[in-house]
Amino acid sequence: MAATPRTGAEIRAAFLNFYEQRGHRPMASASLVPDDPTVLLTIAGMLPFKPVFLGQAERPAPRATSSQKCIRTNDIENVGRTARHHTFFEMLGNFSFGDYFKEQAIRWAWELSTEVFGLSPKNLVVSVFREDDEAEAIWREVVGVNPKRIIRMDEADNFWASGPTGPCGPCSEIYYDFKPELGDDGIDLEDDSRFIEFYNLVFMQYNRDAEGTLTPLANRNIDTGMGLERMAQILQAVPNNYETDLIYPLITTAAGLAGVDYRALDVKGQTSLKVIGDHSRAITQLIGDGVTASNLGRGYILRRLLRRVVRHGRLLGIDKPFLTAMGEASISLMEAAYPQLVERREVILAELAREEARFLETLERGEKLLAEVLAAKPQQISGEQAFELYDTYGFPLELTEEIAEEHGLTVDLAGFEAAMEAQRQRAKAAAVSIDLTLQGAIEQMAADLEATAFKGYEALEHPSCVLALVVNGEPAERASAGDAVQLVLDSTPFYGEGGGQVGDRGVLSGTGTGGEGVIVAIEAVSRNRSVFVHTGRVERGSLAIGDLVNAQVDRACRRRAQANHTATHLLQAALKQVVDPGIGQAGSLVDFDRLRFDFHCPRAVTPAELERIEALINGWIADAHTLEVQEMAIEQAKAAGAVAMFGEKYADVVRVVDVPGVSMELCGGTHVANTAEIGLFKIVSESGVAAGIRRIEAVAGPAVLAYLHEREAVVKQLGERFKAQPGEIVERVSALQEELKATGKALAAAREELALAKAAALAGQAQTLGEFQLLVARLDGVEGAGLQSAAQGLVDQLGEGAAVVLGGLPDPADLAKVILVAAFGKAVIAAGPKAGAFIGGVAKACGGGGGGRPNLAQAGGRDGAALDGALDAARQELKDALRG
Repeated sequence: MAATPRTGAEIRAAFLNFYEQRGHRPMASASLVPDDPTVLLTIAGMLPFKPVFLGQAERPAPRATSSQKCIRTNDIENVGRTARHHTFFEMLGNFSFGDYFKEQAIRWAWELSTEVFGLSPKNLVVSVFREDDEAEAIWREVVGVNPKRIIRMDEADNFWASGPTGPCGPCSEIYYDFKPELGDDGIDLEDDSRFIEFYNLVFMQYNRDAEGTLTPLANRNIDTGMGLERMAQILQAVPNNYETDLIYPLITTAAGLAGVDYRALDVKGQTSLKVIGDHSRAITQLIGDGVTASNLGRGYILRRLLRRVVRHGRLLGIDKPFLTAMGEASISLMEAAYPQLVERREVILAELAREEARFLETLERGEKLLAEVLAAKPQQISGEQAFELYDTYGFPLELTEEIAEEHGLTVDLAGFEAAMEAQRQRAKAAAVSIDLTLQGAIEQMAADLEATAFKGYEALEHPSCVLALVVNGEPAERASAGDAVQLVLDSTPFYGEGGGQVGDRGVLSGTGTGGEGVIVAIEAVSRNRSVFVHTGRVERGSLAIGDLVNAQVDRACRRRAQANHTATHLLQAALKQVVDPGIGQAGSLVDFDRLRFDFHCPRAVTPAELERIEALINGWIADAHTLEVQEMAIEQAKAAGAVAMFGEKYADVVRVVDVPGVSMELCGGTHVANTAEIGLFKIVSESGVAAGIRRIEAVAGPAVLAYLHEREAVVKQLGERFKAQPGEIVERVSALQEELKATGKALAAAREELALAKAAALAGQAQTLGEFQLLVARLDGVEGAGLQSAAQGLVDQLGEGAAVVLGGLPDPADLAKVILVAAFGKAVIAAGPKAGAFIGGVAKACGGGGGGRPNLAQAGGRDGAALDGALDAARQELKDALRG
């Protein structure tokens, strides 16, 4: 008899082998970024098979088995605090698509649990749905489970449904009993200290209609899930999932970085290490699957997890960047099961380092301000304070809540939401309203039409029949000269916008039903499902449904689009070769006169790299590669090395565009026949468009000549204006910049001197309060640096008991910019007031904020009309503070 599996890798392999030997097709884990638009991340082992269960896709095989990586963050606050809550976990599953059903699933689950994993029946308890007499009978009579260890559960626990309507069915679960000596009477499966559920069997046997009526399915399915981490805890006999070999190596890595011993720490310290271990797996896998940190969607989930790792590291005393070390350890731990992590190593580590550096700055600012709030010993952190941390300092609300909880406080979440809503309303009032309603007449008609036959790969001219017509936004039977139209043809040579490429332009011509000639100028072609919608204007004659027309694509525009599209493929290949083989497409635009390519990259592409990319692409163009285009099965295309756009959903048969030896991509767009047709390629710009997303804009083909003409005209104008030859322009501009810089410095010095002179005149207005000299005044026409110099000069003049507050508008005509400065002498600081904290409060009255050192601080505001009132309030507040 084979040895009982113990390690996580052995458990995974044993499960998959068990079911493969029983006719199940092994399926690789799907990405954490699902095809399903209803969820952000893959949250369950069955999610990749959801279209099969719902009848929306063909089954990959009658039986399948997989180890699916999953992410859940709905109970993130429990991670590290309970024995088995995780964000990242692996779900082992066996699936039947209309093949075997309940009895076979139960028999195999029991055989696997007891014979392969060696679990004693005395340690096992099963649950069934309260009405599922069939499952209960199988467990009792066929498998032989003690009836006292078969527990009936309600619908909330043991009935699965895909939604309010659709496939559904009862569940049966297997639990491990850590304390069988307590007996079989009064078993409570909610007792987490005694029981852990490790295997869930879902029997999809009904369809639920809108009335709630259940009818048996013709093809019944099986969906099961076994938590890998839970089975590892059981077989490795450790007190929680974190101390299994799936996570514990990461805990020891983090403990080493912190210089602590996990076993010697208190509960709080151990919790921090568990959070780091759990989240490190999650963030490594997310980045490996193409997610980049941002403030939206799955990017926000990554950012939140990553920032929790950093903060718990700081709680343990890790005072330097350490995420790359955790990333390296995570890759090493999981690379055998997920080799793609090795391929994406550079991308993963770069994203971790970049995001950690960004957050450390945020964390330092936010923790400093939060410490000031906590120092005041409030009963609760107000919603306004939490919102200021979030809005001004980028400090996540979740972290504010965590830190507050550590100090025995709560956050006024209702107040936070009120502040957030107020900001939304301010933004809404300042925004232009855009109507995004898309369900127009043509969209409704397209839903009832057959797919348009696309002929544009083979020909640019094709006879077609008008199937549907919309005139000026309304369905119509006929259109006349001057009408704006949208129409659908039975077949078309016009490429419909898709895959980043714009739709073709051209004309429709023919003889109308009245015998007169008709011309329709087509300005754009889009797609609604698989129906091509042609948008344009009737230039001459009239057109009716059923008319035959000759559809003719503008050849010049098509040639430009083809050149730009093929150039985009060459650009991606060059980026992979020069910058990083792991670069993936994040979006693109192929227009007639330009191209744009967005890609995942954590840093800017250097000028030297851009030169190499440009040279490489122009070399491939000069090599005159003949493109090879063919259709093949998706699996065959991927095996051949074809590049697919990450997150894109493809059919079983795909179109592959191959530039031999250079690039191979899945693509439905139009391309040149030979790279020599492109002519020339020129990069126009490289920039960042979002966190971890870069953009290159370029021109190719005839558009390069137009681009060069435009640049030549600019150089000529500059030469004439500066009286310089083209080669002398840079030197001439540099000289002018130096001259302007010197003039600016002289002007700043003069303004500062003027500010000091104005300030000196204010000294006589200082008010004496015992040992203190109080001066609050308005000083317009002075920038921040000058105002600081003036305030400090007044303190030097008035002595250590001086408290000086100056406010003003740098430009008296601009009420949207307010500058405030506070300068306090040593005696004032000793009495209590601090310049940094004080001036921040004054600035709030002007719609701003700020701070600084106890002796000198600056703040800003956006409401100049409130300045005088703010200064009056500041004067009174200082008086009260210094009199006390």
